[in-house]
Amino acid sequence: MEKKTRFSIWYVLIAFWLVLLIQNLIVTQYGPRRIAYSEFLDALEEGRIIEVAVSGDVVSGQMRAAGDNQQSPLAFVTHRVEPELAQKLAQQNVKFRGEPKSTILRDLLSWIIPVFLFFGLWLLLMRRFSPGSPMLEFGKSKARVYAEQDIDTRFEDVAGAEEAKEELAEIVEFLKSPERFESLGGRMPKGVLLVGPPGTGKTLLARAVAGEAGIPFFSISGSDFVEMFVGVGAARVRELFRQSREKAPCIIFIDELDAIGKARGAVTVGGHDERENTLNQLLVEMDGFDPRSGVVILAATNRPEILDLALLRAGRFDRQILVDRPDLRGREAILRVHTRKIALGEDVDLNVIARKTPGFSGADLANIVNEAALLAARKNKRQVEMSDFDEAIDRVTAGLEKKNRLINAKEREIVAYHETGHALVAAFTPGAEPVHKISIVPRGLAALGYTQQLPTEERYLMTRGELLGKIDVLLGGRVAEMLVFCDVSTGAHNDLQRATDIAQAMLEEYGMGNTLGLATYPRRRGNVLLGEQIPSPGGKPYSEATAARLDEEVRALLAEREQSVRALLESWRELLEKIARRVLEVEVIDEKTFNDLIGRKEEG
Repeated sequence: MEKKTRFSIWYVLIAFWLVLLIQNLIVTQYGPRRIAYSEFLDALEEGRIIEVAVSGDVVSGQMRAAGDNQQSPLAFVTHRVEPELAQKLAQQNVKFRGEPKSTILRDLLSWIIPVFLFFGLWLLLMRRFSPGSPMLEFGKSKARVYAEQDIDTRFEDVAGAEEAKEELAEIVEFLKSPERFESLGGRMPKGVLLVGPPGTGKTLLARAVAGEAGIPFFSISGSDFVEMFVGVGAARVRELFRQSREKAPCIIFIDELDAIGKARGAVTVGGHDERENTLNQLLVEMDGFDPRSGVVILAATNRPEILDLALLRAGRFDRQILVDRPDLRGREAILRVHTRKIALGEDVDLNVIARKTPGFSGADLANIVNEAALLAARKNKRQVEMSDFDEAIDRVTAGLEKKNRLINAKEREIVAYHETGHALVAAFTPGAEPVHKISIVPRGLAALGYTQQLPTEERYLMTRGELLGKIDVLLGGRVAEMLVFCDVSTGAHNDLQRATDIAQAMLEEYGMGNTLGLATYPRRRGNVLLGEQIPSPGGKPYSEATAARLDEEVRALLAEREQSVRALLESWRELLEKIARRVLEVEVIDEKTFNDLIGRKEEG
């Protein structure tokens, strides 16, 4: 390698000198004619000099040839001699000429410095384009490699995903003792896809697998494969798999797989889709991957519905493991993990906190623990108390408390009766979730108050009566305003929108109406795991006449529930006034106080 580089340097130097030589010959042949100074003086005496430019000792200009006035002027250059010496030499008929002074500085500027500049430029280019330089590292893998001693995450650090851990424990066993499975003819899955909402611990599970197995861990995001240069993504995929084979057994973890794994065939701007090339290379690498090499590919996504089917077939991602939001026991276990290093007060009950956080992911629970610790530190407490956790939950769910937001007395009274209406309807509606807190303290962007309900148990199905109860609770605030003030406000906007959505879902999706009967037309589509709801493209799948009857049935259903709520609140009018006045006094009423006001014992 060194000899090849040395020869190339000599070739460049020889070429450079040849260029300078050719330039000198061209200048000599086609440049101005160099004449003796005596010849210049003779031409001057004969009147053949046309024009002259003098610069120091250099005299240049144009002259006519001797004896011919029709020829084109000739360019000349000469160096003058001292006048006294020139006169003496001319008297003796001696031909004489001047020569420029030769200086070392001029030689350096005209020859040596250009050589060094050219040589330096050549070295810079050679280093920039040499192997390992940044200019040629577009195809290098951007995966972060963690050695086995750098991974301290274990399964005991992951809580709330017991089923997923059991599935992944088999992968760990295969990596530790593959001969036990191969003796029975079994093979290790080539790929495992972790599917679930954001914040449920997919990346943490992948690190725990590497930590339990004690092997290197390659971590890369799907977006790291895609660049603006064509072919870079495919090159990075090849490089990643090459490195993994060298460090086998190991684990490759690709986070956000949907960044490169989207279904092919979509119309793209331009004639070439770099993402499809990257996906094709990933499919090829996984298809030709030897499961006996001891390399496991883990990937995570929260959008499995957009992945290419070729990526999900058997032989590539053999297993798909759901990492869902934790249930009550899972939330309590997650809280126990995140509070290991927190100084907890004696009144802190993690089970109660878990009951207050239904639907929260592991990341949400970690955020609540951190917020509670920050709040306790802000108040100079030595321990984190239950009140800090309650305030942290309110801050995460309802938003930051707006202490400086001024509300006039009239609006404050409307908000109090509005929230009390929600709470009373929830308290006396069968199947409704119990009231946990009533607050008229402004929070978040636009919430002037809120009524917090918490489920008593984990629910996965809802009956028609329970859905109607939800609509009743949502309409309770507006009906209370109408009863007390004989007028309504804009505060019920979100309540009416949610009540309408429930009513439409009952009639169009759940088969609980008369117009469609058992026929269902999903109004919204999206990721079931994330709870996303995206309007279905292409408009409504039924006729305009059916749409008109559905709209009428929705209006009739909401009007019927409004009359039911009105009758309930009218029967409890005195209690409505009592609780609302109490809310105006203290601003926040907890579950125990509310149950005392309505004469109900708090359920254990």
